[in-house]
Amino acid sequence: MKIDSSFNPVDMAVSGMKAQGKNMEVITSNVANIRTTNDGKGQPYRRLEAKLKMDKETGGVDVDKIVKDSSDFTKLLDPGNPDADSQGYVLMPNVDLPTEMINLTIATRAYEANAAVLKRYQKMVETTLELLR
Repeated sequence: MKIDSSFNPVDMAVSGMKAQGKNMEVITSNVANIRTTNDGKGQPYRRLEAKLKMDKETGGVDVDKIVKDSSDFTKLLDPGNPDADSQGYVLMPNVDLPTEMINLTIATRAYEANAAVLKRYQKMVETTLELLR
């Protein structure tokens, strides 16, 4: 009997944990830069987003690329800010804290679900070994 190991649950769960871990890093970067009005190039920080793709080898998931969100910046009246324009408005990053918190919760739950798969798989292997003794 040949066992097809192309979709190993351990590989799938680990790839999901890695991808969601990277996703959480990107979300954390967005939250950390929520008030960054100058990214060093004269523009506000632009929100980042991790795009995921299926890994055809393991059946799991990988981070395909990290892209910049192209939505508009918001304007905030702050005439004392050194980055303010002639009318006193400052362009603020296109990061929305409630949206980032929702995305962080989703990523955390996906990470936890993959960790639960690993725990159940470990329990299943332990039970199998116990039965074989």
